[in-house]
Amino acid sequence: MKQQGVHPEGADSTSDAAARPDTAAEVPEADVPEAQVTQDAHTDEVEGDEPLLPARVHRPSDLMRLLVGVLAVMLLLGIAAFAHGTTSGLEQDINKGTGQAPDLLIKIAGLASSIAILLVPVAFAIERLIKRDGLRIADGVLAAVLAHGVTLATDLWVAKGAPDSIQEALTQPSPGDIHALTDPVHGYLAPVIAYMTAVGMSRRPRWRSVLWIVLLLDAFSMLVTGYTTPFSIILTVLIGWTVAYGTLYAVGSPNVRPTGRTLMAGLRHVGFHPVSAAREEAPDAAENDRGRRYFVTLEDGPPLDVTVVDREQQAQGFFYRAWRNLTLRGFATRSSLQSLRQALEQEALLAYAAIAAGANAPKLIATSELGPDAVMLVYEHTGGRTLDSLADDEITDELLRNTWLQVQALQSRRIAHRRLAGDAILVDRSGTVILTDLRGGEIAAGDLLLRMDVAQLVTTLGLRVGAERAVACAVGVLGPDAVADCLPMLQPIALTRSTRATLRRLARERAQREREAVLEASQQAKQARLEAAGHGTGPVVLEKPDKKAVRAEARAEKRAIDDAIEEAREEDLLTQIRHQVLLIRPQAPVEPARLERVRPRTLMSFIAGAIGAYFLLTQLTHIEFGPLVANAEWGWVAAAVLFSAASYVAAAMSLLGFVPERVPFPRTVAAQVAGSFVKIVAPAAVGGVALNTRFLQRSGVRPGLAVASVGASQLFGLGCHILMLLSFGYLTGTEKTPSLSPSRTVIAGLLTVAVLVLVVTSVPFLRKFVVTRVRSLFAGVVPRMLDVLQRPQKLVTGIGGMLLLTACFVMCLDASIRAFGDESTSLSIASVAVVFLAGNALGSAAPTPGGVGAVEATLTVGLIAVGLPKEVAAPAVLLFRLLTLWLPVLPGWLAFNHLSRKGAL
Repeated sequence: MKQQGVHPEGADSTSDAAARPDTAAEVPEADVPEAQVTQDAHTDEVEGDEPLLPARVHRPSDLMRLLVGVLAVMLLLGIAAFAHGTTSGLEQDINKGTGQAPDLLIKIAGLASSIAILLVPVAFAIERLIKRDGLRIADGVLAAVLAHGVTLATDLWVAKGAPDSIQEALTQPSPGDIHALTDPVHGYLAPVIAYMTAVGMSRRPRWRSVLWIVLLLDAFSMLVTGYTTPFSIILTVLIGWTVAYGTLYAVGSPNVRPTGRTLMAGLRHVGFHPVSAAREEAPDAAENDRGRRYFVTLEDGPPLDVTVVDREQQAQGFFYRAWRNLTLRGFATRSSLQSLRQALEQEALLAYAAIAAGANAPKLIATSELGPDAVMLVYEHTGGRTLDSLADDEITDELLRNTWLQVQALQSRRIAHRRLAGDAILVDRSGTVILTDLRGGEIAAGDLLLRMDVAQLVTTLGLRVGAERAVACAVGVLGPDAVADCLPMLQPIALTRSTRATLRRLARERAQREREAVLEASQQAKQARLEAAGHGTGPVVLEKPDKKAVRAEARAEKRAIDDAIEEAREEDLLTQIRHQVLLIRPQAPVEPARLERVRPRTLMSFIAGAIGAYFLLTQLTHIEFGPLVANAEWGWVAAAVLFSAASYVAAAMSLLGFVPERVPFPRTVAAQVAGSFVKIVAPAAVGGVALNTRFLQRSGVRPGLAVASVGASQLFGLGCHILMLLSFGYLTGTEKTPSLSPSRTVIAGLLTVAVLVLVVTSVPFLRKFVVTRVRSLFAGVVPRMLDVLQRPQKLVTGIGGMLLLTACFVMCLDASIRAFGDESTSLSIASVAVVFLAGNALGSAAPTPGGVGAVEATLTVGLIAVGLPKEVAAPAVLLFRLLTLWLPVLPGWLAFNHLSRKGAL
């Protein structure tokens, strides 16, 4: 079989159109008959080499249905277990209503359904075998066998190990034997449902209707005669449905993608006479859910552009679209679950609506279904090249203006394109602009969607011609107000996937250029200093260097680096577009619109917090807090409060020790108190850094120096943290031994670090990553550290503040332990310090605000591991976190608002 070729000579490239069909002329049942394919084989020519298609594919939709089925089964069992009164009342009402049914009708329905429930699947299997579709039958039989096994396992679990409430909801005394119970799951009904689902009878309306009627009759007769319960019927249906989709996802569904010859037969079915077809290369691998495209030549008439969309291609990007639907608001997303019929109708509607609006779009002339799993869209051929394939000098102002005119035509009829990327804009030989790929658009779109289109197109054009030309052409066609209104939508999340990837690549390139400029400036400054030192002649005399000269050299080097950073700094494209629009409309809104329903960081924080809360609750279930609080030592509680308050003074010292500029100490303490509020809304390792950087900038420190100061403080803090962890770990290991031998934990930690270093240095990718980050660190932070080293008083203040900060937290945790324990449960300071340092490190790495969940779990487990009883460790950790995280939130909020009003934040 051939495929995957280029257009014939003179045909140019085909349209990028990926529209969506409307009325469809269906190809009869499943696949095109093989006899017809054989008959037309001598006239069918599909150019290029058609790639081998896998025999089976694993569909994400099957996995989603499997998960939904599992959740539904769990929900049903949960209702049966905890809502016993409701289930009993429901069963009584149903039995009362069905008891009035005539006996003759019940017997006839039971007999007919018992026979038909076996005959219908067999008849369908024979029909499929005649049409050579045995793979589906094999899948159905496998699903039926697995469903029968799950049924037997469920029956055994309900009889032997299930709670009484579940057993009563799923079973009742058998009418034939009062001492026996009915089956919780029907041994033959669940396999039939699994078989029916696995073979795909849901896509064949006639067979589906017949089988569902049979199933309902059988369930009704079983319910009326007392051989089952309503919950048993529901559980049977869910098991059969879930097992079927689990089987399909595990073994894969038969690949029914239409081939090139099936396409040719489908074209004949709708009245065309094709001669040959050539498949196009997919222009964008990142967003390749737009169907396979063919250039088709006819015996008489102009060529065609044909797009084939099947279920497998429609499933591509499913999880990405599902994630977008979860995290973004409804108006900013499109449906992630859409049937082929819905896709057909939407694309046809958009194609006709775009042409009716006066826009240039590929003309849809025919549609057809290629069996139950694919559709075909036939367009008039539009030769041309995409905007992405044009050279920069070919993108003229006239071309940009024509592009905006097409978008203006769509927006005049409230049509949103939703994907105005470079490969969706086609330019033919005469220079006419044609908008393709309309399948994701919407009619009767709201203002926000129309603004998102403007923001997307101005970004797409800005990537090719720059922000100034892109904005000028947009304003010339749409007007300044329409362009200014799109600024709130000018954010990466509102753009297409390919555009975001391009912006990220450009951002990495800008960052690399800035790092290279800083490194070059640093090297030039060092070279100049060495050359100046080498000008002298005669013997070298060792003398104490002049402090003023050293400071002058350091300031000169720092100034050179700052100048290099300023010169190398580049604005990203979105910022450039905003500046260009604000030059025309200074009063334009610039605050980004809230498009996210939930942020990924918020979702991760919620999940991690839930895990941490679950862990803590399991630890606290067996602790009696009443007697524990009554016997607490309140003097130690007061001491813990004082140590917690003193930590803010220590934090201010640790920051100011790395800021050579003059910053008020009381205001710095207030900023650290405000940080306790910020920790609740941001991860611990992010919120404090951002707040301190902002505070220093507002206090008069230049932005680059403020970032370097906070970075130097963090770097020194990391070094002190590691040294103290190793030191206290060493001391903890020697507490019970007279010799100074280190503990096995310290040795294991050092060996782990050594192995990690070896791995990083031996893997080229990791080595390059680490070297790049270290270079950027030394380019910005290290010069700042050298500046601090020349001021011993500042250095002592910074390091002393870090040591004091750690000591305050350790003493606060120790006081919390003593508040709930006694002499027999006390721990050494070294042990408490090791537990705190390990918990603090994990809390900084956790994505939850303030390390919620991670810190509590680590501290509790650590204290229990070093010998503290669980009854003392859990309340001690809760008191410690209450004093260091939760109680400071209110004063932190007050301090944050006060500093914000004063302009300090």
